Amino acid sequence: MSDRPHEAVVGEQYNPQAQAYLTSEVHANGEDLGRLARIVGARPQSRALDLGCGGGHVAFLLAPLVQNVAAYDLSDAMVAMVRSEAVRRGLGNLEARQGLAEQLPWSDATFDIVASRYSVHHWRDARAGLREARRVLKPGGLAVFIDVVAPGSPLLDTWLQSVELLRDPSHVRNYSVPEWLAMLRDAGLQVRERYGSKLRLEFSSWIKRMNTAEVHVQAIRSLQARASTEVAQHFAFESDGSFTVDTVLIRADG
Repeated sequence: MSDRPHEAVVGEQYNPQAQAYLTSEVHANGEDLGRLARIVGARPQSRALDLGCGGGHVAFLLAPLVQNVAAYDLSDAMVAMVRSEAVRRGLGNLEARQGLAEQLPWSDATFDIVASRYSVHHWRDARAGLREARRVLKPGGLAVFIDVVAPGSPLLDTWLQSVELLRDPSHVRNYSVPEWLAMLRDAGLQVRERYGSKLRLEFSSWIKRMNTAEVHVQAIRSLQARASTEVAQHFAFESDGSFTVDTVLIRADG
């Protein structure tokens, strides 16, 4: 039996992979980053938080647009890498700190902008983390959340959660859009806009980025081979294992 808390599992998964997330095509690029930049615009007097920063791509995008930005992540290796990369890029207004999303170290109403991208599905308690995001956001501040979302169908939902967990044992849950809207409402955030899109996951880089155990890789491929037509069509399975998931960008106000 394991005696490790969930946070230790997250650290074990992501600390060795920090560099892979810095250079990941999926994380470093994407229309969602362009949309985020357009939503934020130039806000030279604002302070921003990249919550669950991972490879730091949101923080790197925001730094030229705002007065200063804090990159925050559970993985100390990710934090160290983002800090080093910020120096390399000459982003002197970027600080990086380590800690739990559910226990932010800042005072109430610290930030004008809170953004989180591809992170919430790893949080032990998403509702608590979103309440913390609202707490540190100034009244009327801007919040933007981007993540993979679960399909509405239980069949499709179960398949997605299964392959996510096989690939990465620190995975908690990809939430559906209705679940997202309910959690944001309960946190005291007012949803203003949302944009859905598709994200293709190239299989070999997807598993390599997380150093997925070969036995789990084979289990994922077995699930794909035995999936129903409905599942295969929804996720657009390809012969090499690549597939497509649903994502959402949600803009909300504090």
